[in-house]
Amino acid sequence: MYVCNCNAIRERDAQKAIMCGAATVKAVFDHCQTRAQCAKCVCDIRQMIDDVSATVRLAAE
Repeated sequence: MYVCNCNAIRERDAQKAIMCGAATVKAVFDHCQTRAQCAKCVCDIRQMIDDVSATVRLAAE
């Protein structure tokens, strides 16, 4: 599934960026060597980052 249609960033690409340490939406775009265009995907990518962060916090407890 595509997270960002403008840049053809798939959900698995964004997840990989986040798992490699991307903690911001800009960092995800940087990892994918793109930049935000229409910004419709920003909320979805931010949610993905938050979900991974919450999972990591729970695992650390």
